[in-house]
Amino acid sequence: MTTSNLSLQENARIDFALYLRRRWSDVLYPALNTQYELEADQSGTSSLEATENIVTNLPVYPWFAWMERGAQKMLWRSVSDVVEAHPEEAIDGGDDTEELELNPSLKLPAWYTDWDIHVQPGGVWRNGASARVYELGAKLVMLGENDRYGFHDSFLETAVPKRTYARIVDLGCGFGKSTWPLKKTFPQAEVIGIELAAPCLQLAHRKAKEQQLHIRFIQADACETGLEDQSCDLVTATMLIHEIPEDKLQIIFTEAARILMPGGLLRILDFQNTGQPVRDVVMAQHGARNNEPFMPPMMNADLNSMCDKAGLVKSQWVAFDERGTGRLENLSWPDRAEWHFPWAVLEAEKAL
Repeated sequence: MTTSNLSLQENARIDFALYLRRRWSDVLYPALNTQYELEADQSGTSSLEATENIVTNLPVYPWFAWMERGAQKMLWRSVSDVVEAHPEEAIDGGDDTEELELNPSLKLPAWYTDWDIHVQPGGVWRNGASARVYELGAKLVMLGENDRYGFHDSFLETAVPKRTYARIVDLGCGFGKSTWPLKKTFPQAEVIGIELAAPCLQLAHRKAKEQQLHIRFIQADACETGLEDQSCDLVTATMLIHEIPEDKLQIIFTEAARILMPGGLLRILDFQNTGQPVRDVVMAQHGARNNEPFMPPMMNADLNSMCDKAGLVKSQWVAFDERGTGRLENLSWPDRAEWHFPWAVLEAEKAL
């Protein structure tokens, strides 16, 4: 579903929520940062704990905190109403095919179903409407800057080496927005998307067929894909590991190493701390306000050590600029006044 086929009133509701989020990012966040700098200069504070204490007592903070969650809830209400008003867009579930492998007996983990991730009511896994809400909302959660999924194109263009890949596996593929570009970029490769939510896979499969992309979508846990040992040349994951409990992260890295061929590559696009006190504090709080409880532990975990333990070598984090530059050379972001996700790429490869 796109906003181009919506009514003027429907677009107006969505635009209001979107522009409210943008002003939260480019007006309230800079104001918060300015107020913090004045207070910090007087107190000489340096620790994150002291920074959080100052930030949460700033005059603009209640507005910043409320609008982050309030605008997010408003966005999902608007999108949910739009999806409900357009039943003609409903997903045709269809039967299993060679390119859509559903597993009705798969028990979804409690850590996945207990949280309405991103504050999307009911999560992304309940039914076809959930997947369609997720699809439309995903374009807006990133402040409307990912309408055509150019973010994912930039990831592939700048962070994934140009090689001949026989098989590529995309972990946590959702409704396919990170998987379709893999097939477009590497058409000779067998591309497989792994995802827990059946409705998302059904939508991903339908959209792939519309684009004449032959992609294999499998309902499975990224911790246990069911794929053969040493059968893949590239494993990717986009916006996945910050949704995973810390005690499951090692399992995912071990699974990625198991299915990778020696010399195969791992590329994960997610978040890391920036070293900027206010930005890191509000990002940790974002995990709470956005119903993403596993985000702060992931961002503070030693994932390089997890890679090493799994047999993935040369692991490193580098920053990623979603505005077009893509992968940067180190874990340092350009100066920006507005709030933004601290995107970063975790790079590793399977030991020979």
